[in-house]
Amino acid sequence: MHGTTSRVDPKVKEQSAIKAKLLMAGITLADIDRKYRLSDGTARNTMREPNTRGERAIAAALGTKPHLLWPTRYRPSGQRRSPQDWTRVPTLKQRRNEQAA
Repeated sequence: MHGTTSRVDPKVKEQSAIKAKLLMAGITLADIDRKYRLSDGTARNTMREPNTRGERAIAAALGTKPHLLWPTRYRPSGQRRSPQDWTRVPTLKQRRNEQAA
């Protein structure tokens, strides 16, 4: 892909930014599930698909608000977008397969 411009999906950018913030803070998604009494895997799944409780827990763990982490899921006012775009963020493997095709 040298010399070409590639447009990164805004959802992938959000997910990457949130993961980087969690890494810098030394917080794992499993830590968030335990601390906020979420079912196992809720925070992890929230990274790929909308989940209000998971979004609130991740934002709280990072000391921020959900609308600041997920602009594709929330309006700048903090109001949740409706309807939600329920398409999942593609995995790294899926993104690589798309690039190879």
